[in-house]
Amino acid sequence: MGCFGFLKAVMFLFNGIIFLAGAGILAVGIWVKVDNNSILSFLQKLDGASDLKQVLNVAYLLIALGSVLLILGFLGCCGAVRESKCMLLMFFTIILIVFIAEVAGAIVVLVFKGQITNIIAQVGVKIVDSIKLDYGSNKDVTGLWNATMETLKCCGFNNYTDFTNSPFSKNNTYPTQCCKVDPCMKSNATDANISGCYTAVIKWIDSNAVVIIGVALGIAVLELAAMAVSMTLYCQIKANKS
Repeated sequence: MGCFGFLKAVMFLFNGIIFLAGAGILAVGIWVKVDNNSILSFLQKLDGASDLKQVLNVAYLLIALGSVLLILGFLGCCGAVRESKCMLLMFFTIILIVFIAEVAGAIVVLVFKGQITNIIAQVGVKIVDSIKLDYGSNKDVTGLWNATMETLKCCGFNNYTDFTNSPFSKNNTYPTQCCKVDPCMKSNATDANISGCYTAVIKWIDSNAVVIIGVALGIAVLELAAMAVSMTLYCQIKANKS
């Protein structure tokens, strides 16, 4: 097997894995969306899992992600096996667009870090307003926040005061996630002093910064390698047919 054959095999195997992963993710996303009643009935049988129905909203993300991976895997596999310049070029273009978008996003975050902080602060005000308006009366909003606070071990967006004057706190009570005792009263929430979910997310990012950077660099290397292999095959096929 020459260098050209080796590159074809690598391209086929790599994109075959992407294709199968995309098909699996797409299938799960479609199943979650179509058969959500049975999933809800299963979740309701789990202790303390009444708020997990919010996970059904990820079905759209799974379908989108699975579809993109499926298309990429198909273009890469067929382009390598059939020696199709068109498919290989499309594969290269899609990967290049994704890579440029990632680099542009990273640059924007670094350059406009101050503006992004201000935007997050403004969004935080809207989120707190939503909590005060809907938490305790809107099942979707209540369930989403309960699941978020339970997962991140946090309280509100900033702290327990976000729930003050909300429909839930009419009797001067607060979510149990904001206290170390139940029922959770204002004095208990003040003593517990549990941080908000925004602070919890920032702490998680800071504590896992090395892992996040490593994963990002790994993905970038894979994308560059995929572009290099696909373009090498493209040029070789073009030269052979000339």
